[in-house]
Amino acid sequence: MSEVYASVQGESTHAGKPCVFVRLTGCNLRCGWCDSAFTFTGGIHRDLDEVVAEVHAMGIHMVEVTGGEPLVQKNAPRLMERLLELGHEVLLETSGSRDIGVVPDAVHVICDFKPPDSGEVDANLWANIDRLLPHHEVKFVLASRRDYEWACEITRRHGLVDRVAAVLFSPVWGSLEAVELADWIVADKLRVRFQIQLHKVLWDPDARGV
Repeated sequence: MSEVYASVQGESTHAGKPCVFVRLTGCNLRCGWCDSAFTFTGGIHRDLDEVVAEVHAMGIHMVEVTGGEPLVQKNAPRLMERLLELGHEVLLETSGSRDIGVVPDAVHVICDFKPPDSGEVDANLWANIDRLLPHHEVKFVLASRRDYEWACEITRRHGLVDRVAAVLFSPVWGSLEAVELADWIVADKLRVRFQIQLHKVLWDPDARGV
């Protein structure tokens, strides 16, 4: 476990909502623009019941399990089950590299497939496409025009817009100008949702626990 904190959801169709973030330690990827590299190592082992109790005591309906890559932790699915049992709306922020079939169906999965400039495009587990449910979301974090065109092709090829609740295109903070990405989306008349990382607008982009 890296950290547990309350903040405002900064991404996805749930952006702007109060949310408790449960950030698990460890990741199988090393994306070039990672903003949570501190989760790769360290963290502390905590009792699952203790974590669930801490989160529930915060009194916030929405909880996001994130990382790093939360699904490298074998107890992550059980953590999500327990939070669902307590009535929480649970989000999972996960890369496209881990099997989302282990995730409880009621969880709002946000599956972040990795484009070429991430350096991890070969790690995408394309079998996850068939495991997506209608309430899930797919996210592409893009650093360049090449990434954008790749994401457009993946979206078209797999019919993602009609498969999930939202397809999210987001610029890499500090690499691709947000307005440039927005202009591309409008020019190409895409049925996707442009997003920026709201938490980086509100607080220092390098801040933790906000």
